[in-house]
Amino acid sequence: MTINQRIKQLRETMKLSQVKFVKHISISPGHIASIELGNRNVPDRIIRLISLAYGVSEHWLKTGEGEMFTTRPNTERHDMILRLFDELTPENQDFAIQQVKALLALQEKESQASS
Repeated sequence: MTINQRIKQLRETMKLSQVKFVKHISISPGHIASIELGNRNVPDRIIRLISLAYGVSEHWLKTGEGEMFTTRPNTERHDMILRLFDELTPENQDFAIQQVKALLALQEKESQASS
């Protein structure tokens, strides 16, 4: 199974349409359709976004080895964040995504500094 097929398998396991799936990783439905069909390579950036957004093992995405999910998502928190996010205007959703990315970068920097 290719990484492209594993992405489709993940999306179907989560019972998400392509539109809902890409909403949380900031790519277009057409882009994910091309990936799932095997017409596009999957860059590390998208692998990381999928992993962060859905708690999926990057190793599993890349190789198919191990467990699909790194942790069981806290569905109450996850659902609350999704509900709140969906209430935002598209412009504010973009802003929220930028803020979360900035927080992740800061977290990574702090993690590296303490290592």
